[in-house]
Amino acid sequence: MTQILIIEDETIIRTSLKRLLERNGYRVAEAGSLPEAQQLPLNDFDLIIADLRLPGPPGTAVLELVEEVPVLIMTSYASVRSAVEAMKLGAVDYIAKPFDHDELLLTIKRVLKQRSLERQNQALKSDLSHHYPVTGMIGNSPAMQAIFERIRRVAPTDTTVLILGESGTGKELVARAVHEQSPRSEAALITVNCAAIPENLIESELFGHEKGAFTGAVETHRGLVEAAHGGSLFLDEIGELPTEAQARLLRVLQEGEIRRVGSTQSRHVDVRLIAATNRDLKKQVEQGEFRSDLYFRLHVMEIMLPPLRERGEDIRVLAEHLLERTCKRLNRHRMHFTPETLDALDGYPWPGNVREMENMIERAIILADSNSIDVNTLGLQEGGSAVSVRDEAVSLDDYFIRFVRENEQTMTETELAKQLGVSRKTLWERRQKLGIPRKR
Repeated sequence: MTQILIIEDETIIRTSLKRLLERNGYRVAEAGSLPEAQQLPLNDFDLIIADLRLPGPPGTAVLELVEEVPVLIMTSYASVRSAVEAMKLGAVDYIAKPFDHDELLLTIKRVLKQRSLERQNQALKSDLSHHYPVTGMIGNSPAMQAIFERIRRVAPTDTTVLILGESGTGKELVARAVHEQSPRSEAALITVNCAAIPENLIESELFGHEKGAFTGAVETHRGLVEAAHGGSLFLDEIGELPTEAQARLLRVLQEGEIRRVGSTQSRHVDVRLIAATNRDLKKQVEQGEFRSDLYFRLHVMEIMLPPLRERGEDIRVLAEHLLERTCKRLNRHRMHFTPETLDALDGYPWPGNVREMENMIERAIILADSNSIDVNTLGLQEGGSAVSVRDEAVSLDDYFIRFVRENEQTMTETELAKQLGVSRKTLWERRQKLGIPRKR
């Protein structure tokens, strides 16, 4: 039963209010002053109704003594000023004496309902945090739990974070989680894919330019680093950053300053840098392709994401989650995997990691003739099924070579990349590395 405390020094009003509330199913305690109320467990009540004018401390003083209990203030002055002052101090609402009984009961009902909703919301957030401790990420495997813990530790700081892992493992999700759990969460997270910006434009895009700085610069442009001021800047594929842009970025990290292209004036910026790459930056440093001083500035806190094939039990959990989420997004009825499909998911090597799984599941939902998704619908039989890959114990490179050679005549490069869960750029790089250049 809902418990309400009335703090009112006038006995007649207090008694009348108590009877009204008890007739409507509330359990009521009463006090004639704030010191008397302090003898009671204030935080155990669902609502406190306190008169503004009391002997000794005013009714609003109770706000400092409770944590989450809503306080409704009664005042003899039906003035906007006294109501506003009470609300500024934290009261949920006010009622003016003499008050209408029906109006009072409606106000109490509304306040209690709001508190109930807030409690439910907190419970849901707590439950969500328990099951999915990092926003948008799912994983019960020891490797993922270790990542969640590292994110929790580094997020509240302003430390630079370097996220490593294969393409499609969810590096941007980690960056968003770090930002959303940081003190900068109310500010912007600016995401930049360094590989997607032409080399001759990347300095202008990142650091901005002045009008007339180069041909085509018809007006002053604020760069993405400035746009992230007060928030976080996520540089994906940072290994693709040209040498000159690396030098400018180093100045941002060392001095907190940028200089627009064509400008002689430096500007102060306050950004938290989060970077990601699927490349071996240390090897790039040794080969002279990446500045060593920038590498050591970036390599303060490293988060290494495991490939999906090494996440064990997470594969099925993640697949079920993606299936449910994608069904909702595509406005399809709830679907399920057959037991054989779940076994195949476990045995598949997932060269494109989570991104490949997302694409594969979306395609299966579209092509499925029933609410059941089997191995053929999922497409695991094409280009090497889970069973054949597992039985033959082929390597990921072998699988990549076989898949590309078997499908390059019937698929475009974009389709190949999508099926593999990688970008076109990554597909091209792996072709060069493995000696399977594109056939003309």
